Amino acid sequence: MKAMQIKDYGPASDLTLNNVNQPSINDDQILVEVSAAGVNPVDTYIRSGTNNYTTTFPHTPGSDGAGTIVQLGQNVTGFELGQRVYFTRNLTGSSAQFAACLPSHTFPLANALSFEEGACIGIPFTTAHRALFGRAKAQTGYKVLIHGATGAVGTACVQLALLNGMEVFASAGTPAGAELLRQLGVTHVIMHNEEGYLAPFQNLENGFDVIIEMLANHNLSEDLKALTLGGCVAIVGNRGTVEINPRDLMARDASVVGVALANVNPEALALIASSLLPHFESGELKPVIRKVYALSDLGQAHEDVLLPGALGNLVVKVKSGFHQ
Repeated sequence: MKAMQIKDYGPASDLTLNNVNQPSINDDQILVEVSAAGVNPVDTYIRSGTNNYTTTFPHTPGSDGAGTIVQLGQNVTGFELGQRVYFTRNLTGSSAQFAACLPSHTFPLANALSFEEGACIGIPFTTAHRALFGRAKAQTGYKVLIHGATGAVGTACVQLALLNGMEVFASAGTPAGAELLRQLGVTHVIMHNEEGYLAPFQNLENGFDVIIEMLANHNLSEDLKALTLGGCVAIVGNRGTVEINPRDLMARDASVVGVALANVNPEALALIASSLLPHFESGELKPVIRKVYALSDLGQAHEDVLLPGALGNLVVKVKSGFHQ
């Protein structure tokens, strides 16, 4: 099969398209013919060995993907050959024609979604759901800020918060990002590159119940001042250290919580997936795709996913180049 691989930790330009053996599975695994692979920042951290991530080599990147089941281990139940699925945290890398997957991290793909859209569910929508409901305990009627809302996780957070009847404020850094948020139904769009943009909210009367934070090292100190009594900041993204004044937390009985999918057990993942499925099927939830790449262009996708001004998801189309 074809797979994008890298031989050692290094830059995206070191990724090459190779002919490799198709993965074999054991009795407890699933083999998926991959149609599309999601591209997430964590893929680049693993590839480069940064942020405490490690891997083995040769390494095929990609946690998220979507495709069709072509083989089932003898002990696997609840799935069928030919079934459309999406998956996350697979065993062999989604940037390849086939991937070995775990039943605990493989889920039915709504018929209303394309494979490219399905490849955008695993990390982005599960993280968004976990951040809002599992960690920040957000509820209908809450005033919520999605801080840095135009990327993959941000657009998922926006959709989930609106679907669940929250008062949604969302920030963008570009006019294109602001327009995307309005298209998603956000009426309170904030431009986070403007001076003092959080100042109107930095009081108990007008603060947020929940802030979903995508760049904590840049924003956390000011976020804390923009919480209302009992408010919570859920940290989804961070790229460095930050200095805060704990009194900003004390004055509000506020909290800061971390969000990491690696800590979510299979039972919780299954609950999240089952709660999302009917809303994908109905069209109430729909991944936002910014750009689709050929498999051989994965290196460019790895570079693009780290650029500022994200507008939804980046996806690699796997199947079309080799299976028509």
